[in-house]
Amino acid sequence: MALFQSKIFGIVQGVGFRPFVARLATKFQILGSVCNKGPYVEVYAQGSEKAVDKFLTAIEQEPPERSSILKLTRQRLDEDKHYQDFQIIESTKEKGSIFVSPDIATCDKCRAELFDPQNKRYLHPFINCTACGPRLTILDSMPYDRERTSMGEFPMCPSCQAEYDSPSTRRYDAQPVCCNDCGPEVYIIGEENVRGAAAITRTRQTIINGGIVAIKGIGGFHLCCDATNEQAILRLRQLKHRPVKPFAIMARDMAAINRECFVEDGQEEILTGHQKPILLLKRKMTGQIQDVVAPGNPKIGIMLPYAPLHMLLFAYPDGLTMPDTLIMTSGNPAGAPICRDDKNAVDALDGFCDLMLSHNRKIRIRADDTVMDWLDGKPYMIRRSRGYAPLPFMLKNDWHGAVLGIGGELKNTFCVGSDNIFYPSPYVGDMSDLRTMQALRETIQRLTALLECQPQIVACDMHPRYNTVTIAKELGLPLFPVQHHYAHILSCMAENDYDEPVIGVSFDGTGYGTDGTIWGGEILQADYAGFKRLDSITPFRQAGGDKASREGWRIAISLIYDLTQDKEETQKITHQLNLCQNSDLNAMFFMLDNDINVIQSTSAGRIFDAVSALLGIRNNSTFEGEASMYLEFAAQKWHDEHSGNLPVPAISFNTDKIFALLLQQRLAGEDCGKLAYLFHACLAAFIGAACQKAGVHTGLNTVALSGGVFQNHLLTELTTARLQERGFTVLRHSLLPPNDGGICLGQAAAAMYHLNHK
Repeated sequence: MALFQSKIFGIVQGVGFRPFVARLATKFQILGSVCNKGPYVEVYAQGSEKAVDKFLTAIEQEPPERSSILKLTRQRLDEDKHYQDFQIIESTKEKGSIFVSPDIATCDKCRAELFDPQNKRYLHPFINCTACGPRLTILDSMPYDRERTSMGEFPMCPSCQAEYDSPSTRRYDAQPVCCNDCGPEVYIIGEENVRGAAAITRTRQTIINGGIVAIKGIGGFHLCCDATNEQAILRLRQLKHRPVKPFAIMARDMAAINRECFVEDGQEEILTGHQKPILLLKRKMTGQIQDVVAPGNPKIGIMLPYAPLHMLLFAYPDGLTMPDTLIMTSGNPAGAPICRDDKNAVDALDGFCDLMLSHNRKIRIRADDTVMDWLDGKPYMIRRSRGYAPLPFMLKNDWHGAVLGIGGELKNTFCVGSDNIFYPSPYVGDMSDLRTMQALRETIQRLTALLECQPQIVACDMHPRYNTVTIAKELGLPLFPVQHHYAHILSCMAENDYDEPVIGVSFDGTGYGTDGTIWGGEILQADYAGFKRLDSITPFRQAGGDKASREGWRIAISLIYDLTQDKEETQKITHQLNLCQNSDLNAMFFMLDNDINVIQSTSAGRIFDAVSALLGIRNNSTFEGEASMYLEFAAQKWHDEHSGNLPVPAISFNTDKIFALLLQQRLAGEDCGKLAYLFHACLAAFIGAACQKAGVHTGLNTVALSGGVFQNHLLTELTTARLQERGFTVLRHSLLPPNDGGICLGQAAAAMYHLNHK
């Protein structure tokens, strides 16, 4: 009889891994044990050498659907020990890298039981099994066992305990297991006597009647209303002060999604998989969802129900007929983090809704919904959170130590680095709000504790006035400032596990440059050791302070004035294009002439805003990226309608020259959609030319594209094509956002390199 010890690293906790191993042991007649050690699962396997080999191979090749094995070791032992059976033994903790499972959407088997009148969990809003249910959001500490989760407050009834203890059941060792007799319960906040079935029916009736309901889910509250009721949606927009920013949709099933959207190859697999993100799909004009859900937007962000409570909202046996598409937007005031408990919801959402449906299972870590786009047949992440965070990125570098990348000021996520493994956090939010700052502090404390990682150094942005920098300083650790655009490029390199030098194209809104100016359209030579600025878009004057980031007409006027060098001509153009009022124009002249509230900038994002204003698409933005987003829509629409690329004029590809060309043709009456496309084509040509020049200078032929501007599909596709035509290998993002939501990985990687090369 041979005895082997095996250690399995990866997402092997909270996914039914130990019961899976126990079942395989029975199949292959293996004696021994399986134990969750925290950083890994440890298996002792005793049997014939052939049987043990088949057993360990099956573990590696046939793991549970929700697991992810990063490494499996096997070592033959010489111990004279004889096992009598195979057991799942009590979890014990050891030091080492920790792998925490994200929350997992309700599986098909549990969904079937949920609506089976003969099942003991019929209509139970918290049904789950070994293969599904909450994970990160209920977790107190590792290893993942019930007593270390918020489900520890709900003792199992004898029936659930029997299933939990029996290897023959689907709930063997399922930590959140519960039923109608022993699990959490739903209720209406403020009317705690309205519970269970009555609370769900009351919620459904309120939505049918055109009301708005706050609903507590797995990772926080949503605000919900009927997606086919225009008045309800407009009221929600008014209450949230959100005039045009798209709302997310939850659809009852794939039939509803197929009615509303075009579904490409591979997208249904994402929609119905165990992570169930919000996926941006091209909308059909024949659907029932109201246009005001995403005004003027060719796409809809849509997802399927991922928690039992969502499923019950759509289909409950109370005689009511629910719409099959619901608005399901994050439950938070603008700028604040998603609400996670009753007090928070009452304080923050009371004025936004008619009813609040909650439950008594505590949320330990907030997890907003993941938002995903689709590019070249694969996912293209916009916001990485529920279902994906904190899945780690494992790099090949031989690094050792512990670091924290505290993330960006906008779309904040942070990243915990342990040796060569990096764990980006769920989405936190924008740091302009004190509540979000506090949420960042709390989540850092909880996630570092879960991962048993005590950072030795914290990486942050170089901007001295960022709130993230303030929080980084509070941690009492050595600070490692990382330039914003360099961090973007490192995040792209790390996601692609690429450690050779690259030409980095980092285009976004703003970032503090090493020269004290505002950067945002940068061509860098970069590797983990450092970077060199090789080129940028043409610097321009940005007048108006923070208002310039929301009012693209200000950038347009600055550029026009610099081109004409003439007030009368600038005034004439301003009036012709209806950019602003005389009083605003005179204020702009005063600032520009006297260098008051004026900064030098190379922000690609602000150039997009200026062109959007120039073409009469958006003068102002009510949410970040609005003007540039609608500029892309106009360009894509023109391209689709004209079935072909527009020849790029033979001009010097500097952004001031591009703007001058667009201005000339706009004043001549050229079609604005055509000019929107021309802008994208010219900017891609500029990037291609700049990278070719950089390649000659550096000898590099790999380009990394990162920064929020590369959320723009059209620019990303045109740029990629240009670079590939010139012989470059192009690195892009996929499962990490190109925007500031992914910058934490680059910060953490820079800090880890520094820690190992001091």
